[in-house]
Amino acid sequence: MTVPGADELLFLALGGAGEIGMNLNLYGHAGKWLMVDLGIAFGDDTTPGIDVVMPDPAFIEERRDDLAGIVLTHAHEDHLGAVADLWPRLKAPVYATPFAASVLRRKLVDAGLVDAVPVTEIALGAKFTVAPFELEMITMTHSIPEPNALAIRTKLGTVFHTGDWKIDPEPLLGEVTDEATLKRIGEEGALAMICDSTNVFVEGEAGSEATVRANLEKLVKTRKCRVAVTCFASNLARVESIAKAAVAAGRHPVLSGRALQRMVEAAQECGYLLDFPACVTESEAGYLPRDKVLFICTGSQGEPRASMAKIANGEHRDIVLEEGDTAIFSARVIPGNERPVGRLQNALLARGVEVVTDRDEHIHVSGHPARDELVKVYQWVRPRIAIPVHGEVRHMVEHMALARACQVPETVLAPNGTLVRLAPGPAIVVDHVHAGRLARDGDVLVAVEGGALRERRKLLWNGAASATLVVDRQGRPVAPPKISLRGVSDEEDELIEAIAAALKEMLADLSGAERRDDGRIEEAARQTVRRVVRAHLGKKPLTDVHIVRI
Repeated sequence: MTVPGADELLFLALGGAGEIGMNLNLYGHAGKWLMVDLGIAFGDDTTPGIDVVMPDPAFIEERRDDLAGIVLTHAHEDHLGAVADLWPRLKAPVYATPFAASVLRRKLVDAGLVDAVPVTEIALGAKFTVAPFELEMITMTHSIPEPNALAIRTKLGTVFHTGDWKIDPEPLLGEVTDEATLKRIGEEGALAMICDSTNVFVEGEAGSEATVRANLEKLVKTRKCRVAVTCFASNLARVESIAKAAVAAGRHPVLSGRALQRMVEAAQECGYLLDFPACVTESEAGYLPRDKVLFICTGSQGEPRASMAKIANGEHRDIVLEEGDTAIFSARVIPGNERPVGRLQNALLARGVEVVTDRDEHIHVSGHPARDELVKVYQWVRPRIAIPVHGEVRHMVEHMALARACQVPETVLAPNGTLVRLAPGPAIVVDHVHAGRLARDGDVLVAVEGGALRERRKLLWNGAASATLVVDRQGRPVAPPKISLRGVSDEEDELIEAIAAALKEMLADLSGAERRDDGRIEEAARQTVRRVVRAHLGKKPLTDVHIVRI
């Protein structure tokens, strides 16, 4: 499907379907493609040395002349965090509401692209055209200002793309969900609903930020020494709740972490948080009594360079937590982050700091819809087709079952790379395309499954071995083999002797013609080193062989 026809409407996710995070969605119609969101995810133990991963846009990069625009639903990293990295490959106009545009511009400044990327601000609730698509921003509630769903209208029907959302009657920051518009879309007739699946296994409703604010205020008032609270920097209603809880308890709030400071600046630039409590700086906070300060910190997911990690490891220049102090985690642990969060909390506990999480107190609510909210929106929108996204495959399969229970006639499982024809006719999978991942490795982008990271993973798990063989022109050894092992064993002498002996034997077994062929010696030596290490340790190290011929 190089060019979508005028008589068809296509959907393709290159990121965020079959996983949580890293969203990239494409709609194809009348010769053009529309991109909705362009986000990142974070590295894990399978990507050593990598902090950020993102969708590989190769499919749409090859068709960028047909890419009409990039529409961002909101300012979370998993929805706009890859724009600065990938826009030079796409070079399409970008559309976003004011807060997302403000956050994005700060990233573009850092990347030196702020003057290159055309960013058009779209008013909340506005209708606009990215030909051949007619679009409408629909106000939702989530855990960040200005979350939007999209009504994507074509002559073949309207697609309701939810973005990230929940139904919160008291979001504290921003407007409530535009229920009237959702019902209007249902009355007009919705072809398809592309919907968030994150909390499909959670019964009931996500809950309201208003409840969290009240509970945080009660909790902070019970503490006698220093308090540090960590949450997502983008959850500005939560950040404001923490600051107000500090003031209610007679404490001075302190913003600790660049991401928090930038988010608050962006919010105030857009008219939010204009009555945010006055803060003291991190350097000034050290002069305050322990019961008069509250730190609002980045690092709720155990990020090693975030403020809370520096505090826990005794590496923060200005902030100290010690016995009697309290660290409050007002955030959910994202699946996959359990280990770094556990290490962070253990480091705090080792210092005598009390750790309070959402398992102990009701101090967090999700920004994503639980089952009752999903049912409610299906009842309002009444789509003909349901395609779950923003979830692992298990979430998407469960979401399809829920949609069918809500009387949705057609459901499609479409993980990354699955090209779906929404219209005309019944929704069907028509093709599968490449949907890989890129990693930001230093200042360059590399394929996650490419050679560099593949070798790095081998080094991580099995170590490395190298052997240098010095031979004459006939391939006869003129010096003992030089063996080097890295990360293979703590007791290397015996293993090195065994490898050297095996290499001598290997050379002796080669024919004269083979010994005159450097490539043949290298391959035989590589196999010999790996065989000896595997026999001794059960490992298969990354192995290099160098031939020096004199």
